[in-house]
Amino acid sequence: MASNQEALEALRWKKFPVLNDGFVCLVDVMGSDDAIVQAARVSYGEGTKSVSDDRTLIRYLMRHRHTTPFEMAEVKLLVRVPMDAWRQWIRHRTASVNEYSTRYSVAIDAAQTTEPDGWRMQATTNRQGSAGYFDPEQGEALTAAERQFQADARALYEKRVELGVAREQARKDLPLSTYTQAYWKCDLHNLFHFLSLRMEKHAQLEIREYATVIGEEIVKPLFPCAYGAFADYVLGAETLSRLEQETVARLAAAKKLPATLDDFMACGDPSWQGLTRCRERDEAKEKLIKMGLIVED
Repeated sequence: MASNQEALEALRWKKFPVLNDGFVCLVDVMGSDDAIVQAARVSYGEGTKSVSDDRTLIRYLMRHRHTTPFEMAEVKLLVRVPMDAWRQWIRHRTASVNEYSTRYSVAIDAAQTTEPDGWRMQATTNRQGSAGYFDPEQGEALTAAERQFQADARALYEKRVELGVAREQARKDLPLSTYTQAYWKCDLHNLFHFLSLRMEKHAQLEIREYATVIGEEIVKPLFPCAYGAFADYVLGAETLSRLEQETVARLAAAKKLPATLDDFMACGDPSWQGLTRCRERDEAKEKLIKMGLIVED
């Protein structure tokens, strides 16, 4: 398998912009697709298998969730991200992190801003998500208020610092839109887990943009075979629970494939029957629609 040295040199310290003032850049990498297959073939020497066999092995490992070989590669990034998105990011506790300290240094003078057409409405079916956008005319007022608030908060912070207030206390009223920076080092297995959650369509848009840049612009060129397997078997895949598989089997037995929504409701798991709201059932329906097994009217 070809070395990733050229990709590494092209990517190292290249800043990929995200949001209005954020970025992601590669600091260093340990390993490549070669490191994954060598870990899996611990008793073999380098060059004993062909490239096609290496690709087949990586895809087998990903498909059957043999994760340890992917831990033999690591990626270290420098990221600049708003603090509210960083709160979600740092929940992935399998990485090594060193963050910019506002106890020692003056807080970064930048905040994530929202354009008038970028204000999202609260979803009615998902308490932690959004659905649809505000009218840009309403967005104009929201954006103007946001920028005034951010300017006032920054001015208050800088006044405190100027007066000699301790930085650790002066920072307490800075908004969560303020950017922070951090080194973030993660092995490839746990990085793929991060990407599987944060590139997913239901993830918050802001962190999804970071994850997409990391995946497509950095991980993909450094680990082309591993990322290809991840894209096929994790990112672009749907898994079916036992209840969902049994629902499909009942639809098939009744010769109801592709099914209507009424067919699906009739053949769904008994625990779903008679419920006005059932998120498990709704998620199953979405999967089967995506797979072409349910045809909406």
